Amino acid sequence: MFSGMDQRNFEKLMQATFLQRFPAQLVMIREGDSADFLHVVIEGSIDFFAEHAGRETSLWIARPYATFILAAVMRDEVYLHSARTLETSRILMIPAKAVREAFDSDPVFARATVQELAARYRGVVKDLKNIKLRPSLERLANWLLRRNINAGAQGRFEIPFDKKTLASHLGMTPENLSRNFASLQAYGVEMNSKEITLRDVASLTRLAKPNRLIDDPDS
Repeated sequence: MFSGMDQRNFEKLMQATFLQRFPAQLVMIREGDSADFLHVVIEGSIDFFAEHAGRETSLWIARPYATFILAAVMRDEVYLHSARTLETSRILMIPAKAVREAFDSDPVFARATVQELAARYRGVVKDLKNIKLRPSLERLANWLLRRNINAGAQGRFEIPFDKKTLASHLGMTPENLSRNFASLQAYGVEMNSKEITLRDVASLTRLAKPNRLIDDPDS
């Protein structure tokens, strides 16, 4: 978002910015609070979640160098979800007012901001399609395939967070997640604690039926 900015505008924006380290499992922001900062993940990972009537769900997980929560900052609105660190994380914090001023004064930054918001919108649509069009077993199978690709397509990787978070992220209960992992044994999926081994990627792919309009992060 910042690479093409006028140097003077960039320096002005950075003068108001600070870098902060947060410990694991710390709730950084709460839904309903005012959006005081734009956050950029420099190190670590952040779980975004929402709560209602005693229920909680994970919405998405941010890793370097994702920004959050841009829409609330640009509209000067409250956060629609909460965020907590999944591990020790370093976050760049940019005051919301400074971001809006940079948007008004720097057309390159403004275009980059619109591009970022458009990408987030498309990501939300993909997540909705994933939840509404696929049973939970297919959602898990596709998540495993994507994770395997991100880990170098070696057929072996670790789940980067606890299984409760994974279940919530995929829109299922922990019990349902366990049953689905048991069902995927027939497709060559082995799980040892957090370590996953894929013995038959072709069979898992036939089950998952990946779709680039859902699964491709760049489409």
